[in-house]
Amino acid sequence: MKVLHSIGELARLTGLSVKAIRFYSDRGLVAAERTSAGHRRYGPDAVARLDLVRTLRELGLDLATIRRVLDHEATLAEVAAAHAEALAARIRLLGLHRAVLLAVAEHGRLPEGMTLVHAHRQLIDDFLHTVLNDPGLDDPGIRRSLTPELPANPTAEQLAAWSELLDLVQDTDFRARMRRLADDYVWATPPRRDLVALVRDKAGPAAAAGVDPASAEAGRIVAEVTAGSEPDRLARLADANDPRRDRYLRLLAVINGWAPPVDVSPAVDWFLRALNAA
Repeated sequence: MKVLHSIGELARLTGLSVKAIRFYSDRGLVAAERTSAGHRRYGPDAVARLDLVRTLRELGLDLATIRRVLDHEATLAEVAAAHAEALAARIRLLGLHRAVLLAVAEHGRLPEGMTLVHAHRQLIDDFLHTVLNDPGLDDPGIRRSLTPELPANPTAEQLAAWSELLDLVQDTDFRARMRRLADDYVWATPPRRDLVALVRDKAGPAAAAGVDPASAEAGRIVAEVTAGSEPDRLARLADANDPRRDRYLRLLAVINGWAPPVDVSPAVDWFLRALNAA
């Protein structure tokens, strides 16, 4: 004989309130039969269904998604994976808010009317001002090449990159290194080529080919690159070889949807060893 539960019995078995069970029943998440007097009666599977409904609700799933799981339109694994990704994005967003609040706690109050998004942007603008605060660097192309622009509907990967980049731009040592490196872009008379790009093009093929940094061929490359270069300009190559610089550019590419940047560190590392051997 089929065992049927009254709504009160079901409440005791599941720990849900009568009101909650009635709500879920009215939404079709758990089926109910009616007695001749119009009272609800629930079958033995109602306990398991309501236990699952409660668990999924506690995890933040909406009723439409729960219905899809109960009706076998989506597997529990598929739903769990999708919501895990959404939760990860939310955690990263909270990380952004935390970064701003820590900055506010250190430097003062958030200006009236400023949103967290504006505060995030202020951190970026402050970093760019530090790095590009020179008339010769006040160029829209240079600024655009270093500016992250988070889209209106960012992916979880873009949110994670934005959060990490916010931490990075608050690193005072990294700011100083990027500033020294940016000095190499200041317009000179006559204009000079970007040193990092020059090393990439001249030393990159030699590094990839396994040329010995202490060889005569390496010496010729060093002489070609260093011709007319000031010692302090060559010293900036150590800043270019800072892994934080490469990380910033890679995070920037993720946020802006650009192609990943070319890793110049092998070429710079090879050149520095060749320079020391010369």
